[in-house]
Amino acid sequence: MELRHLRYVVAVAEQRHFGRAARSLHISQPPLSQAVRQLEDELQVELFERTTRTVALTPAGEVFVADARRTLAALDDTVERTRRIARGQVGVLRIALTGSATYGYLPRMAALVKARMPGVGLQIQTDRLTPQQVHDLDAGRIDVGVLRLPVRDDRLATRLIAREPLVLALPSGHRLVDDPEVTVDALVEESFVVLAPSARSVVTDAVVRTCLDAGFYPTIEHEVTEMSALLSLVAGGLGIALVPASTRASGLEGVTFADLPGTATVDLALAWRADQPNPLVEAFVQTLEEHDLLQADPDRKAPR
Repeated sequence: MELRHLRYVVAVAEQRHFGRAARSLHISQPPLSQAVRQLEDELQVELFERTTRTVALTPAGEVFVADARRTLAALDDTVERTRRIARGQVGVLRIALTGSATYGYLPRMAALVKARMPGVGLQIQTDRLTPQQVHDLDAGRIDVGVLRLPVRDDRLATRLIAREPLVLALPSGHRLVDDPEVTVDALVEESFVVLAPSARSVVTDAVVRTCLDAGFYPTIEHEVTEMSALLSLVAGGLGIALVPASTRASGLEGVTFADLPGTATVDLALAWRADQPNPLVEAFVQTLEEHDLLQADPDRKAPR
């Protein structure tokens, strides 16, 4: 039994005539009649009652045709779903983001996936520092990372999302909240909350560089491994912090953000495996490009 036999039987059942069924299938009648007879011989069951004018299904034929229709419909669904997966229209996209990107960029990315890639589900990991994301990309545990440059891994392609200045995060009752002209050197006596240097945070490197450029080394009072924890400590009055500008979108009660001239910048980028083509990733990158969430970056690898 072959799939064509199922299609032949269904066509004859729908047309109730071998000649019309053959025309609908774009074949001649003799091969159709022969194929149906061969199927009946294989099943050892009469599927049709034949007269000189019409063809009618037997009770066994009614059951067979109903099941054949379901089988063919399921096959068509499987074929279409497979094609949609190959086009990046269906599947699950695994994304990891740094803490600040979770606040500033995840809402826009998620909205675009919903609008432009409705057949795609998301698995999201947040507050993932860049070294963790690089490791997970290499291990195949995530498909896309939203991380901080630089990334030194030849297997990864990256596209710049934004070059962000550091901004000042203060407890809402801090003395500097009402100072419209606060500068970095005004922070020399402050206690800092930072992402742990042991985690190799690009942001912490930028914080230290900013302070050194102003003539002092920051007094690091507390170290955390997640941006959400950092902001919580600031809100609790345990210190101040310099954070990427996108962190403003956190809206955490008890934290006030202020622009600060002369801070270092940190680059936020999209990263994925360049050596493992993935239709979902390619579709995602294209969607972000079309909606200006990625900056032109001709020197970096493109999806392939």
